[in-house]
Amino acid sequence: MMSEAPRDHAIPSLDLAAHHRPLREEILSALGGLIDRGQFVLGEAVERFEREAAAYLGVREAIGVASGTDALYLALRAAGVGPGDEVITPAFSFFAIAEAIETTGATAVYVDIDEATMNVSAEAVARALSDRTKAVVPVHLYGLPAPVPEIREALGGRRVLIVEDAAQAFGASLGGRKAGALGDIAAFSFYPTKNLAACGDGGLVTTDDADLARAVRVLRDHGQGNKYTHEAFGWNSRLDAFQAAILSIKLPHIDRWNERRREIARLYREGLRSAPVRLPAEPPGFRHVYHQFTIRHEARNRLRAFLAESKISAAIHYPAALHEQPLYGGRLGPYPAAEKAAREVLCLPVFPELTDAGAARVIEATIRGLCEAGGTAPAGRA
Repeated sequence: MMSEAPRDHAIPSLDLAAHHRPLREEILSALGGLIDRGQFVLGEAVERFEREAAAYLGVREAIGVASGTDALYLALRAAGVGPGDEVITPAFSFFAIAEAIETTGATAVYVDIDEATMNVSAEAVARALSDRTKAVVPVHLYGLPAPVPEIREALGGRRVLIVEDAAQAFGASLGGRKAGALGDIAAFSFYPTKNLAACGDGGLVTTDDADLARAVRVLRDHGQGNKYTHEAFGWNSRLDAFQAAILSIKLPHIDRWNERRREIARLYREGLRSAPVRLPAEPPGFRHVYHQFTIRHEARNRLRAFLAESKISAAIHYPAALHEQPLYGGRLGPYPAAEKAAREVLCLPVFPELTDAGAARVIEATIRGLCEAGGTAPAGRA
């Protein structure tokens, strides 16, 4: 249990100041050391974090890059994805995956999500396979791993690589294996809102394949195998030493932070168990790390407005499915489950520094808000 705060204080979606306060002096000391040594891009601090992250995730290789979007793009490039190829991915996620696929010159093939988990299903992947399919990108949405082993089985021995979008799932696991170690190659984001986050931006690519790892290392640094020897048209996507040092300081705390998120999720499940709202799924064998605690209700917007009046911030991730974005001009779809999710999802505060008293306020306000909002929960409450 965490210490209580006044009942009338605002509850944000995330409190980055509180999150960093206990680590402030350690972070400043580490950054000062880097300044004194004149180390800023790649180098010893980045190599150290790469080793630590690989050990934590249970993979042979981890490559630091500039952002989660770059991690996706470089993972796809390393996998050989390019013009004429198709990449299967769910229709409900953050737009970065669409950008990464299209930037390679490939075509994103969207599939609908599973109604219960809001992740992609193996059955949906199987239906979308074609002779042009080069990769599948399952997204571990909100911190719940996608069913990667089932997707692998659905591929039926095809030479199609699985590229995990693990941006929201650092520390999550499936069957005892960490997200980022389930597919052929994976991408993480360290954007400041993530469970493990930089004080700026950063990303990571993980794999057990030495050839894929080398390709990412070359591509992240202008395609250089050796200095000024360019093997490919690469990218400028090098993790800077400041962010790597901060991530090394934070990494030993990630299990505790994730467990606190899970504790808050348990409080929400208990407090909202009789409420007319759909709660997040967590199937047996899956370990959710609750990057977001996402409820669903058809009167989501009215509920969110009520919470705002109660000084509680609730976010919508995401208000539109990927194929509904205006640049597609309505040409794609329909994907009914993805479209329905976009109309119903609402993310309650679940950051590690939230107190038990704060969580109780969220529960109380959510129940009152549901009464005022009206409507009903989607079928199949978790």
